[in-house]
This record gives sequence, structure tokens and C-alpha cells, in this order.
Amino acid sequence: MAETYNDVQLASDLRMVITRLIKKLRSKSTTSASLSLTERSTITLLDQHKELMPTELAAMEKITTQSMSQILNHLLELGYINRKISDTDKRKAIISLSKAGQNVLYKARNERDEWLNKALAEICSTKEQEILRRAITPLTKLVDYD
Repeated sequence: MAETYNDVQLASDLRMVITRLIKKLRSKSTTSASLSLTERSTITLLDQHKELMPTELAAMEKITTQSMSQILNHLLELGYINRKISDTDKRKAIISLSKAGQNVLYKARNERDEWLNKALAEICSTKEQEILRRAITPLTKLVDYD
């Protein structure tokens, strides 16, 4: 029974520290502060996939197409995305990331990376940094687990 408690405690502690780190990293980017989490995630998806339909974005974000429509309208107003009509089906729109959207995404990433790099250098010993390097593989496995 003690092992189960320790396993559950590890899961709880890991969840809590990762959540706090994510919140901290978000606060270190003033560039994307005006965007919601879903808007930031949508921009990231468009950067990864280059072009997507609104229904595909909604499915990936696990939100309704109506909610995605509002998000896309806001991103379009900001100039962060491009919308064009599909060549094969005039009823469908194709969404892509604009140069301005790409700039915002990369600038926000850079702000967070710079803060994290500085924090690692200032507060973590070389040994602790190596432990973190080794932790990336099992953490990636957790992210990929369904």
C-alpha cells in the first residue's frame, strides 16, 4: 500500500510542479499576453501544420466549431492568420499563419526560452542541469502517452 501512495504522490507532485512551471513560463512572455491559451495553441498548430480547415483546428483543440470560429475571427482581426477559400470546395476555408502571427509566436517562444535559460544557469548546478537533461526523455514519453 505504501508503494501505491508513493506512486500517486509522485504523479501529484509532478503534475503540480509542471503546472506551476507552465504558468510561470506563460507569465514571462509579454508578447502573447493578450491571447488566450486556445488562441496561442491555435497559432502553434498552424505553425506546425501550415494549413488547416477550421473544423480540423476545432477537433485538435477539442472545442466546438463555433468557438473556433470566434477564435479565428479574433486572430484574423489581429492579422495573425490568413483565410482563403479552398480551390476544390468553395464552401471550405483554409487557415494559415500570417507572417505577423509567426513573428508573435517566435517572439513569445524566445522570451520564454531566454527566461528559462537564465533561470537554469543561475539556480541549477551543473549536476541538476544534467538531471533535467536526462528527464526530458521520460517526460516526452508521458506527453506522447494516450
